[in-house]
Amino acid sequence: MKRIALILLISFNLHVFAKEYNVLDYGAKGDGITLDTKAVQRAIDLCSKNGGGKVLIPSGKTVVIGTIYLKNFVTLHIENGGVLLGSTNYEDYTTNTHKNTYKDEPHMDRCLIFAKDAKSFAIEGYGTIDANGYTKNFTAKKNGRPMMMRFFNCNDIHLKDVTLKNPASWTSAWLYCNDIVVDGIKILSRVNNNGDGLDFDGCTNVRVANSAFDTSDDSICLQTSNPEKPCKNIVITNCIFTSKWAGMRIGLASRGDFESVTVSNCTFHDIEDSGLKIQMNEGGEMKNMVFSNLIMKNVPRPIFMTFCQQRAGVDTPEDMFPMKAMHGFIFNGLIVDNKELDKNSAIFITGMPNHYISNIQLTNVQMTVSGGGNKADAEKTDLNEYTLDVLKGWWPEFHLVGTLPASGIYARHISGLFINNVHIKTVLKDERPLVVFDDVVNHDIKQLYYNQKEADKKHIVIK
Repeated sequence: MKRIALILLISFNLHVFAKEYNVLDYGAKGDGITLDTKAVQRAIDLCSKNGGGKVLIPSGKTVVIGTIYLKNFVTLHIENGGVLLGSTNYEDYTTNTHKNTYKDEPHMDRCLIFAKDAKSFAIEGYGTIDANGYTKNFTAKKNGRPMMMRFFNCNDIHLKDVTLKNPASWTSAWLYCNDIVVDGIKILSRVNNNGDGLDFDGCTNVRVANSAFDTSDDSICLQTSNPEKPCKNIVITNCIFTSKWAGMRIGLASRGDFESVTVSNCTFHDIEDSGLKIQMNEGGEMKNMVFSNLIMKNVPRPIFMTFCQQRAGVDTPEDMFPMKAMHGFIFNGLIVDNKELDKNSAIFITGMPNHYISNIQLTNVQMTVSGGGNKADAEKTDLNEYTLDVLKGWWPEFHLVGTLPASGIYARHISGLFINNVHIKTVLKDERPLVVFDDVVNHDIKQLYYNQKEADKKHIVIK
């Protein structure tokens, strides 16, 4: 009897020391119908109060919640086969979860999972968070479109292995956070509009790896809505992107600085707008970025860079701001297969008159495009600049410029553009030159090849 009692005591103590908080033990039904918000929050609060541990969403259960608040030292663990499901009732989403920082989008202010000023917390497991964000449940006009997750001024965050799906708007917004690890996740966000994947706003020391994205808007965004909060020391590697808009967008919201970003060993496929969309708008400085070992298939603009002025943030002053700098970019080792697309498939890099993007290297590139550009396309000179009178409230998107007079690379208002070992193949005959430089100073082109032969002077136009 004493031996049995000792075994039971040891078992009890191990359970206590493990600090696992199964939400079913705190009142959750897990039946996919009952609203279990209070039970889940009760488990989170107790876990944090007791010094941390694991809050468990068990396998085989669907736990329905409205807004919950993650806290210090809590690991929200969703077991394989477990589902954390967002409520379809907009009133179950609270209003004290900060806000969306983009202008004209207050319908995205609420969210499902929120943390503020928290440290050392995690979301992990092979289960699923399903935000239930279908248009039958949430629209901007009917009620609002809650984000799935928003983290504000937090430190030491881990997001690992989970599947995140069906947000009503963005999957996640990380505002002014530090020390972030995202590893092995999958994001599926196609059921509503503006379905961004990971949006890091003014964040530092971010590592994203081994993840897959299928999104209705930008899969990963780097942005800076606060001029005092830079976005820097960002590493993104071993990821797969497909998107209705961009694979990666850096900028647009850009009041603060961007620095030290690397993107490597990734594939992009079936993207409707751009692979790498890099845009400086609101007065910050952007510098020192490397993009290497990337493969893109059916990506109309593998690289799309703009330097202009446009107010993006809800807190951005109405008066325009001085433009700083956008410099120091290396693109090395790209394979692009766009033979299935139309003639509007090219690398497009543009600054503004007297506001140049500077110091760009483009090396070791293989690019296949459909071609088909005609003589009128080649002679086109009325390409819009991204000035305020042209933008008129629009973001600096490609459609404001239209078909480019180059089949491969079009660059304007650049200081220091160096191209080396670039191979471009067109499937159809194309009357346009491969490369057009317009107001590009301090440039050099070496080893440019057209259909496996060294390009001659007719393939390069320098204005």
